[in-house]
Amino acid sequence: MPAPQPKTLTTRFMELRAQDAGAVELLLPPVETLVIMPYIDRAAAERSARQLAARAGVGGLLLAIQDCDRQGFISIINQTYRRTQSASVAYVAQDAFAGRHWLKLALDALRKSGKGLHGFNDGKWMGALAGFGLATRDWADANYGGDLFHPAYQRHYADVELTVLALGDDQYCYDPNAVLMEVDWDKEHAAVDPGDRALYRQRAAAQLGGRVQSPKLLALFS
Repeated sequence: MPAPQPKTLTTRFMELRAQDAGAVELLLPPVETLVIMPYIDRAAAERSARQLAARAGVGGLLLAIQDCDRQGFISIINQTYRRTQSASVAYVAQDAFAGRHWLKLALDALRKSGKGLHGFNDGKWMGALAGFGLATRDWADANYGGDLFHPAYQRHYADVELTVLALGDDQYCYDPNAVLMEVDWDKEHAAVDPGDRALYRQRAAAQLGGRVQSPKLLALFS
C-alpha cells in the first residue's frame, strides 16, 4: 500500500555541495508532487517557502536546496531531480512569490490537459515561457537522459529550451490563474548570459536535437 500523501505542502531544507554530486539518492518520503527551490540566501528562501506552502492549495514537498558551492540554479535543479522520485516536479527560485492555489491550479491544468509542462503566470511572458514551471516526470525524463534541464546551460535559456520542446511536442499548458512570480527588483536591468544565449541559438539552429521543426517556435526567444 502506498504511503499516505500529505494534505499540505511541507518544507525541508537541505545542503548540496559539489562533492555530493555522485550521491545516488536523497532520503525523502515518497510524494506525488515535488517543488525544488535552489537557494543561496537562507532568509529569502525561508520567507518564500512559507508563502509558497501557505498558498499551494495541495499537498507535496517543497525541497529547498542550499547551493553551498555556487554550482548554479540549473545544476542544483538537475542534481536534485536525478536523486528524487515524484510524479510531477516544479522548479522555483528563492525569490518566488505565489498567487493563491498556485500549485493546485497547475496540477489541475496538467491533469485535465494531459500535457507534460505547465508554465506559471509570471507577470512577464504572458504564458509564453515557463520561467517557473511544473513538469510531469514521465515527460521530462524523455528529454535529457535523466536531467530536467539541458545541463550545458549555466544560468539562462534552460527554461526557454524546455518550453520550446514542450510546445514542439504539443505538451505545454498554461492556466493564467496559477500565479508564480519572481520578485527581483533589478531584473529588468540584468544582462543575459552571452554564452547561454549563444548555446541556445546553436541548438535551435540544429532544431534542438531534431526535436522541433517549426521555425516559428525556434525563433521565439532567439
